[in-house]
Amino acid sequence: MYRTHTCGELKAEYIGQTITLAGWVQRIRDLGAMSFIDLRDRYGITQLVADENTPAELTEVLEQLGREFVIQATGTVRERSSKNKNMATGDVELELKEIKVLSPSAVPPFTIQDDTDGGDDLRMKYRYLDLRRSAVRKNLELRAQMAHAVRSYLTENGFIETETPVLIKSTPEGARDFVVPSRMNPGEFYALPQSPQIFKQLLMVAGFDKYFQIVKCFRDEDLRADRQPEFTQIDCEMSFVEQEDVLNTFEGLTKYTFKKVLNVEVDNFPRMPYSTAMEKYGSDKPDIRFEMLLHDITNLAQSKGFSIFDSAEYIGAICAKGCAEYSRKQIDELTEWVKRPQIGAKGMVYVKYSDDGSFKSSVDKFYSAEDLKTWAEKLGAKPGDLILVLSGDKAKTMDALGTLRLEIGNRLGLRKKGTYKPLWVVDFPLLEWDEEGKRFFAMHHPFTSPKPEDIALLDTDPGKVRANAYDLVINGVEIGGGSVRIYDSELQAKMFDILGFTPEQAKAQFGFLMNAFKYGAPPHAGIAFGFDRLVSMFAGLDSIRDVIAFPKNNSGRDVMNDSPSPISQEQLDELYLQLKKHD
Repeated sequence: MYRTHTCGELKAEYIGQTITLAGWVQRIRDLGAMSFIDLRDRYGITQLVADENTPAELTEVLEQLGREFVIQATGTVRERSSKNKNMATGDVELELKEIKVLSPSAVPPFTIQDDTDGGDDLRMKYRYLDLRRSAVRKNLELRAQMAHAVRSYLTENGFIETETPVLIKSTPEGARDFVVPSRMNPGEFYALPQSPQIFKQLLMVAGFDKYFQIVKCFRDEDLRADRQPEFTQIDCEMSFVEQEDVLNTFEGLTKYTFKKVLNVEVDNFPRMPYSTAMEKYGSDKPDIRFEMLLHDITNLAQSKGFSIFDSAEYIGAICAKGCAEYSRKQIDELTEWVKRPQIGAKGMVYVKYSDDGSFKSSVDKFYSAEDLKTWAEKLGAKPGDLILVLSGDKAKTMDALGTLRLEIGNRLGLRKKGTYKPLWVVDFPLLEWDEEGKRFFAMHHPFTSPKPEDIALLDTDPGKVRANAYDLVINGVEIGGGSVRIYDSELQAKMFDILGFTPEQAKAQFGFLMNAFKYGAPPHAGIAFGFDRLVSMFAGLDSIRDVIAFPKNNSGRDVMNDSPSPISQEQLDELYLQLKKHD
């Protein structure tokens, strides 16, 4: 065997034993009479030592070593004269008797240690080297631990882990599909699944009752910190359940995972209607670790001669506690921040509620101290607080104010990592209107059931219909979402009609599901968690890229293996494809 122990294993009880280690050379320190080598493997680091008693032929080998050489080392464990409390093996060292180079290494392009000197692009190009760093590898170990916890919980609760196809039919709803040409069926294409949605519903028709899968999904969309073109979901479906059954089951999964992996207890998850989330937090994924709620002051602020407010559909405000001392420079900087294209506000009004009880505002010309005091009372503001006000189109302004709320929360240290506040957001709109296309789109997907008490509105006012849908939100991050499904063929047909599908289009796209429903479909519901997002939250990271072994960059490229890349003309001919020339 190449080793008797790992590099993270040796402690005082091994003193005097002869053992063999194998791993990578982390660093070498040549002090003349003595040489030290830090030997690293996945499990830790052990210090090797050569001194005046080391055989001459071994010394010659030591002189050839460099960083990242793979070596095998045999020696006697002895107590270190200078112990290192920061290392698990810091009480001992290995006095070298034999050493063998298993594989030499070129000089690595960056330092392979936690405080590396490699930039993001360089480390992504040499990702296999970056993964040797303890800080990166621990993220992947955490991921494996969480996957094990998920499987344990769901299996113990009667779920069957079932794989679904990766080559499927393209459907028009949602993000863009990645498509795969079929050589055996010229001119026809598979799509990579954005989720196993239809297949998990078919498993319910098949009587599986409880299904789960930790599954790869694919979406061809613009990337950001919490998006990758290929990502992983914890995908689940249950039969003979209502919304509350699903919420209780997966609240249990979330609590179990927090306890098992982080040893953290989380409270019961509150339920918040979508309408409340938008009106109070300006977001359908509210961060409830802190207050600073949005307040509608439209009725208080209009009809005072300030034309910007008088012409606004909505005027909203938040109260930043203890920020009345913000300087003009700080407020100007915040104003420019909300005017950025990503947020889109046209400007910002401020009101300082000074410690002496007086008010100073950017709209003093239009509003008296009494007027501003009514604003402060509405917001529960106290002397020393700062009120920030945005106005305009209601939906856009609430969104901008919600984003400003999060930014102020960051600046005031209110969004503390290590504090977890989950909740369920429920009662989403079933449909959203697309002004450009003059049609409704499903806010979730076409198989989401309306709330039973709203079904009559499908004929009279579809925009007011609420969905039997739910999202799990933790600390302002959407971790998962799902819905009760439509299992009645007539209701599903009505839904397709509202979404603009002709019966022929619905049959062409989803005929196999509709046909399956003819043979006795049970009431069913499901949910999918963003596994990458959940792991990154547990790891205290902001980007899912850091918890994926081989991620893509923001352009969807893998700079390590240089993909995507052109294919040969021979392959194109086999697939009956012809490339269009770009201008």
